[in-house]
Amino acid sequence: MNQTRTRSISLLFQLGGLALAVLFVTIILLLVDAQPMEAFRLIWEGATGNPTRIASVFVVWVPLLLVTCGLLATFTAGLWNIGIEGQITVGAIFTTGVMRLFLDTSISPVLVIIISMLAGMLGGALWAALAGILKTFGGVNEIFGGLGLNFIATALNIGLIFGAWSRPGIASMSGTEPFPEHFWLPTFQNFRLSLWSIGFAVLGLIIIYFLLQGTHFGLRLKAVGKGMKSAFRMGIPTWQHMMLSFVICGLFAGLTGAIQVTGVYHRLIPSISSGYGFMGLMIAMLINYQAIWLAPIALFFAALNIGGIQLPIVIKLDSALTGVLQGSLVLFILIMQGIKQRFVGKK
Repeated sequence: MNQTRTRSISLLFQLGGLALAVLFVTIILLLVDAQPMEAFRLIWEGATGNPTRIASVFVVWVPLLLVTCGLLATFTAGLWNIGIEGQITVGAIFTTGVMRLFLDTSISPVLVIIISMLAGMLGGALWAALAGILKTFGGVNEIFGGLGLNFIATALNIGLIFGAWSRPGIASMSGTEPFPEHFWLPTFQNFRLSLWSIGFAVLGLIIIYFLLQGTHFGLRLKAVGKGMKSAFRMGIPTWQHMMLSFVICGLFAGLTGAIQVTGVYHRLIPSISSGYGFMGLMIAMLINYQAIWLAPIALFFAALNIGGIQLPIVIKLDSALTGVLQGSLVLFILIMQGIKQRFVGKK
């Protein structure tokens, strides 16, 4: 009975946070002389108005799901892997580099795609491991180390696009030369959505859920996140688990970068990470690091991301408004969670 009452109270506070976020965005809309209901309607229609838009929502949902799966591993270990953006980028670079090696060979395109995606996962894992090494052996806070590695990954990406991998006769912000279609992940006809990428995302969610919820490793990772000193005294090798959490996150981030190259853009572009890493951080906080809520919340964020494109087209509002809604949603729900903990604690 008490458990049911606690869950009901928790749900009420979460709904309260949602209401406050919507109210906050509504006030902003009124301040800029916009009609709130019209803006919300356009976001909805922009995400669900036709099959192309729905497919675009799932194109965004896949990388959001994958990066947040990885972030759940580092968050469980008590680590803020801000370097997730760089890990996506390096994964995309490794994928592109390996794929370029096989362009003029007779090797099966399916095998090339598999090898390239594995290389992307390796690249993301190595870049994440570097952040872990800085943290565990160099004493560098993972936030600052991750931010620094993000800048390096971005500079490397742009340097390759405008340098060694530039398009013949031109260096373009549109990215490298597109790969031949037989090196693309198979997609639905007339859509950028690949059934394979959806399969990878769902499989990744299943793996991270059972890894964190149903394994001895997951329990140890939680112990490290709750208190490193206490975990060490219990005999848990803390730095090894921290490194493993970084590597797991990097594998997911690298796979995200690989899918962006092989399944969405079919080349390397300057903004290949598309901010999905930072958005994944917000989603992870919003779901309170519980993988069971990841799929629907990531879908909601993806819908906002795609639906917001209609705002500047129809009513001349910046599409960044959806980012304000996403950020305020996380902020107010976290605030309400803090209030709930104090409220429940008094009972």
